[in-house]
Amino acid sequence: MWTSDKMESTENYHRLNRRCMASMYTGYAVLLALVGIFVAAIYVSVGETDFSREVRITLIALFAILLIYCLVAPPVFYRHYRYLLDGEKIDVVCGVIFIRHTFVPIERVMQVEVTHGPINRMWGLADVVVTTAGGVAQIQYLEPDEAERVANDLGQIVNKVLRARGRA
Repeated sequence: MWTSDKMESTENYHRLNRRCMASMYTGYAVLLALVGIFVAAIYVSVGETDFSREVRITLIALFAILLIYCLVAPPVFYRHYRYLLDGEKIDVVCGVIFIRHTFVPIERVMQVEVTHGPINRMWGLADVVVTTAGGVAQIQYLEPDEAERVANDLGQIVNKVLRARGRA
């Protein structure tokens, strides 16, 4: 249904725990450390050539842009992120620069799993990964209990759909 400016009302959507930003900042800090080491190695190895000044300025500028993105991205991602699980679909809206709206019809779901990466585990968070024939969708940065509940709910809904198909 169309509402004034949005495709669907956001009142039934679930939002994330604010700890997701801490997890994102931690992940970005690790990324920045690795990129910083790489940039420093290139910076040092360029030596004194005709283009060394331009290379060094470019490396510093690129690192600064990455740093700004890493500082700004978590709150923007948090503000945009929402998900909905109903009997017909999984609907996830997320993004920082480009906002992605993912619809996964329940009858397309092939596998559901809960994952706990090292950074998310450190912050007490988990992701629900939904595999379909066409790809993978994720509901990210959930509390572990919530992730297990979402995965179980999805499993029950998928089983109902499969049983209904078997009788039809």
